[in-house]
Amino acid sequence: MAKIAVFDSGLGSLSVIRAIQKQGRFKIIYLADQKNYPYGLKSRAELDRIVRSTIRALRERFSPDVIVVASNTPGLMLEIRGQKIVSVRPPLADALAVSATGNIAILGTRSAIKSRGLSRYIARKKLSGWHKFYRIDGSGLVDLVESGKFLTDRGRCSKIIRQTLDPILSKNSIDTIILASTHLPLLLPLLADVFPAVRFVDPGESVAKKVRSMVDDSQRNSLCIFTTGSPAKMQKTLARLGVRNKVSFFSA
Repeated sequence: MAKIAVFDSGLGSLSVIRAIQKQGRFKIIYLADQKNYPYGLKSRAELDRIVRSTIRALRERFSPDVIVVASNTPGLMLEIRGQKIVSVRPPLADALAVSATGNIAILGTRSAIKSRGLSRYIARKKLSGWHKFYRIDGSGLVDLVESGKFLTDRGRCSKIIRQTLDPILSKNSIDTIILASTHLPLLLPLLADVFPAVRFVDPGESVAKKVRSMVDDSQRNSLCIFTTGSPAKMQKTLARLGVRNKVSFFSA
């Protein structure tokens, strides 16, 4: 049975897991490293220590066929190497393919958006055609997801979304936004409601296709959920999202 471990600092992995489950049947171990939330405010050295320690702990306990580091922040800030490791990075080419203006925003955590890793990543892609990338700090929007407020106070969340994006979108003819945090696809209904003319690009699909190419189908889907934080608190939030699986504590 193909075994896939997926982790980030909280609820973000859910968006990637949903995309993976559309690709086939897999046994998925989901670790929400909520003790270390948010990854987006960690120093490079601290983040490197956390990610390496978590990968080691997952391998020792579960022996997964693939480990998905389901966060753009380490994907851009760290050099994560390994044949059985998949990192998440902004799908620049996908965004450029759907943008009519070439003006594209990259919405992510403060650390990822300001990182030299993002600049190097954009340069390495050598994208053709006219384009301009605008970086937007979406750390506040990530907090709306991790706190669960996007489920309980939609009006307040819509206001914060508009305040975060409108100043840059309105001045630069931006028609496409890359969701460069795996938390952000959980806000898609609200994002689309506030900005219906904007295309939002989710990296989950490209990550899922890569994972699918690395493993075979299992006989059935299964999802085991762990957190380094409070299982009871996470269980309550997941229930609001329709996820009823038991949440267990994980000591990394």
